[in-house]
Amino acid sequence: MISTVQGSMRERLLEAANELFYAQGLRAVSVDKVIDRAGTTKVTFYRHFQSKDDLIVAYLESRAEVERHGVDAAITHGGGDVDAALRIMAEHTGAAACAPGFRGCPFINAAAEYPDPGSPVREVVAAHRRWWTSAFERLVAPLDLADPTAAAEDLMLLRDGVMVAGYLGDPARIAASFLRSCQAVIRSAALTP
Repeated sequence: MISTVQGSMRERLLEAANELFYAQGLRAVSVDKVIDRAGTTKVTFYRHFQSKDDLIVAYLESRAEVERHGVDAAITHGGGDVDAALRIMAEHTGAAACAPGFRGCPFINAAAEYPDPGSPVREVVAAHRRWWTSAFERLVAPLDLADPTAAAEDLMLLRDGVMVAGYLGDPARIAASFLRSCQAVIRSAALTP
């Protein structure tokens, strides 16, 4: 029973952090704000997290898990049909960019707030970006491209751009533009000897 209560308190702290960090920024949100939102105490907070940076790392890891699940599901659902998987990914990205409160990619945002590449926050960001690139490599694997890594890097660049454009531009046009751009990268990679 106690472990369930502790687990649920950790989840409440992470839910509060997710809401506040994404909406207001990592540096702008104090531990006290997270504690207040979660309805707990500092003592309880520090039982679960040694520092605010530990909470930020946990927040980013939870966001990464959600993204990875969605991307893996799209690739699996595509069943080797790269275009089908890209359509799912583009539709999801477009829907996310049109959702109320969309502020772009939480990992790009975190990198902007934590410039030191050796910080634990940036290490989580770097690991997630490596994961994304490997996911794009898995996506294009059925095409037997001459340089799947280069194609994956190009797709990663597009993914970064769509997350920024969704926040700064017209989110209603994001899905179609992302899909067209990804298809163009893949066509170009298929033509490259």
